[in-house]
Amino acid sequence: MARKQYQGSSWNDSVFLGHSGGLDTEGNELPRLVYVSREKRPGFQHHKKAGAMNALVRVSAVLTNGQYMLNLDCDHYINNSKAVREAMCFLMDPNLGPQVCYVQFPQRFDGIDRNDRYANRNTVFFDINLRGLDGIQGPVYVGTGCVFNRTAIYGYEPPIKAKKPGFLASLCGGKKKTSKSKKRSSDKKKSNKHVDSSVPVFNLEDIEEGVEGAGFDDEKSVLMSQMSLEKRFGQSAAFVASTLMEYGGVPQSSTPESLLKEAIHVISCGYEDKSEWGTEIGWIYGSVTEDILTGFKMHARGWRSVYCMPKRPAFKGSAPINLSDRLNQVLRWALGSVEILFSRHCPLWYGYGGRLKFLERFAYINTTIYPLTSLPLLVYCILPAICLLTGKFIMPEISNLASIWFIALFLSIFATGILEMRWSGVGIDEWWRNEQFWVIGGISAHLFAVFQGLLKVLAGIDTNFTVTSKANDEEGDFAELYMFKWTTLLIPPTTILIINMVGVVAGTSYAINSGYQSWGPLFGKLFFAFWVIVHLYPFLKGLMGRQNRTPTIVIVWAVLLASIFSLLWVRVDPFTTRLAGPNIQTCGINC
Repeated sequence: MARKQYQGSSWNDSVFLGHSGGLDTEGNELPRLVYVSREKRPGFQHHKKAGAMNALVRVSAVLTNGQYMLNLDCDHYINNSKAVREAMCFLMDPNLGPQVCYVQFPQRFDGIDRNDRYANRNTVFFDINLRGLDGIQGPVYVGTGCVFNRTAIYGYEPPIKAKKPGFLASLCGGKKKTSKSKKRSSDKKKSNKHVDSSVPVFNLEDIEEGVEGAGFDDEKSVLMSQMSLEKRFGQSAAFVASTLMEYGGVPQSSTPESLLKEAIHVISCGYEDKSEWGTEIGWIYGSVTEDILTGFKMHARGWRSVYCMPKRPAFKGSAPINLSDRLNQVLRWALGSVEILFSRHCPLWYGYGGRLKFLERFAYINTTIYPLTSLPLLVYCILPAICLLTGKFIMPEISNLASIWFIALFLSIFATGILEMRWSGVGIDEWWRNEQFWVIGGISAHLFAVFQGLLKVLAGIDTNFTVTSKANDEEGDFAELYMFKWTTLLIPPTTILIINMVGVVAGTSYAINSGYQSWGPLFGKLFFAFWVIVHLYPFLKGLMGRQNRTPTIVIVWAVLLASIFSLLWVRVDPFTTRLAGPNIQTCGINC
């Protein structure tokens, strides 16, 4: 174990190699566990998970330099012993492998209740959306359960695949054009970097001697000088040397002591300064969902990814089955999408002229823009209650042709959903749970993410809407399912539920008092209101949980907002025209 303590700070960084393992059948030493604790200091951004992953990439390059890397979250475990071999079938394929940046596995979870009340399994996303993307340029990176090609993480572009000549070109004897790789435009300002004298730095002669015959890529060594490599990867000659080794491995002349000291150097908090880590190399900074951003940069360079779905789930993890925790998780994902949408990496304009396919770009646009759908969704959930409270109807009278177009659109959406379910094997119950939670998350987490993201991106205000307090534990297998944690995300859905329930009571009372002739229009209004309530039913069930589980503050805020909105709307009544024109008899013909 190597550890370094810094004066005046409780933080330290360490690399623990573990005990020496046994040998395989060929006499090679088996891999050992390496625990890395990177340095953190006040005043230095550590970039959370993205920074930790970049530190692990550098340490692993210095110590072992494997060509491929498996990324798992701390709450995941290997469920299929053949999972890595499944990924290697794609990464080591002689035709496909050089173009593959990562192999993504679907996420599967333990400990979810039988009904999957809050759509934790997310089968529509993993079994339909990602499988569909596999036919374009590959699935997005979801942050775990992924095997990476180290070359792609270092920001290199994939080799350009030679295109076969077309039929007409072969007949006419046309020559195939050779495509040249584009120059990278990120040429940053050169600056000197202070290196601690106590940290060993390998010189270029040691690098050349140690990696001679280890498989350098000639193009890389010719195009990049030692200074440009250090500017790109940071000032560690040992790490720079590892990036030039085509088939991985470490120099044979290196000693364990020198490699350990170099590993300490590459995880120091100032190592990434004035380098391209987090901007062009490794996990990309700038969003709480660094996984989407990292995969997008790889696809924009021309890499493709592969979706692997073995019959036995490759990896399994734990999912938040509590309502508040689930909404906070969705809020984090949506906030990351909003940050990417308003950044320079927005898929709407980033990477044009590159090698990102149009449909893949469209998929990334959908991945970043979906929180904005919370605004029209909020209006659609409130309108049925408005109709019942005011006696008006949101649907105007339409012609027969317009009715045919509307029915055709509805049937096409319905048919698309059926075809997707039959193709993917997703059940109707799973699809319906996903639809319900899309509405629940849309009017709560997605809505908060839009405003929180705008405040953070435009005004620089980092507002935290998700302060939670944990209730007492319950007994039982799914006790956490009924555990309640207070969060402001619960207020909008609760308010909408109360407004629609009040609207149903008010509309029914009005119909009873007005006679049977008003029941016909009432059914249409009630249908839309009940449609909203049915979508919010899992939220209502989770809100109530067991007796005395709902905090009083949630009920008070929801009832107060619902009452203010209902009274204000009835008082204003915007559907009624109050402007009276001039009196013709008084005004005369000149009016």
